[in-house]
Order: sequence, then C-alpha cells, then structure tokens
Amino acid sequence: MNIETLLDALDVQENAARAQADDLRAQIGELQTRLREAETHLEHLAITRKTVTGLADRLPAVPPDLPEHPNYPRILAVFNEATGSLRAKDVCEALDHKLLPKNVEGTRAKLKRLVKLGILTEVDTGSFARKQ
Repeated sequence: MNIETLLDALDVQENAARAQADDLRAQIGELQTRLREAETHLEHLAITRKTVTGLADRLPAVPPDLPEHPNYPRILAVFNEATGSLRAKDVCEALDHKLLPKNVEGTRAKLKRLVKLGILTEVDTGSFARKQ
C-alpha cells in the first residue's frame, strides 16, 4: 500500500469528521438559542404568575350562579338579615311558608345545595350560616 493512498483516505475521513463536527456545532448553537428562548419564556410566566397571584386578593369574589328557582335569592336575603345560623324551619318561617314537612325538607335541600355551591356553610347538623 502506498503512503499517498493512505493519506488520501485519511483526508477523506478527516473532512467527513470535520463536516460532522461543524454540523453538530451548528445544531448546538441552534439548541442553545432555543434553550435561551424557553428559559426567557419561563421567566416571563413566573413573573406573570407572581403578578396574578399578587392581584388575586384584590379582585372581588364572584358569587356562583344561583340555581333557577325564585326561592334562592329570597333564602339568601334571609341569611343576609340573620345574625347567626338558621335551620330549615327558621328559613321557612322567614319566607312565610307553612311549616309542613314537604316545605321544610324542600328548603333543607335548597340549603344543602347552597352549601355545595360554597355560599352557605353547615355549622351543625341541620344548622346553616352564610360563609364568611
């Protein structure tokens, strides 16, 4: 084997390795740019989160939508005037409903639904109050 042939073969391999290294450096440069952009985006999101959470306590609480029944606003009006907790029977009396079991149980069901919506809280078993 001739030394010139060997050197030519080494040149070909060296050129291929150099081209591959150049290609990889270009990919690394592109990835570093993309990484910087992603890190900047993360920083902006962190700043946004901090700003939003800082402002969240200043926003007025939005009450949940009441179910479609005319008694719900009336029930809430009763609790707005009350100084303590109320039972379903007390709410029926305030709404001028007859104290029949069906009226008391229907009112109790509405009160429990208001608890699930986060508007009222059940203080004791069967006793409800406006959530603070």
